[in-house]
Amino acid sequence: MKPETLQFYDKVYQVVRKIPFGKVTSYGAIANYLGVKRSARIVGYAMNNSHSKNVPAHRVVNRKGLLTGKHHFQGTNLMQQLLESEGIVVLENQIQDLETIFWDPFLELSE
Repeated sequence: MKPETLQFYDKVYQVVRKIPFGKVTSYGAIANYLGVKRSARIVGYAMNNSHSKNVPAHRVVNRKGLLTGKHHFQGTNLMQQLLESEGIVVLENQIQDLETIFWDPFLELSE
């Protein structure tokens, strides 16, 4: 992997580590915060490579609240179980009340 890709991934991980317990954000919201608005897919690639990086990857979902990254977690429903352990309701692979628990890094981390 190219060094600039690794640097971008590290920036993604820094943002993801700041997502509060019981909240979720989207790939696109992270990309927007990092100044690369149309790079949600690259944020997804970073999340796919986040295992062993000590990041709460389960808190990152798609813009509709779908658990699109769940197949990257070990176990059948590990992503959902981790979210539910934080009090987040998931029905049919989708976060319920997304607008209530959505954490926008652009609003929360920008000064």
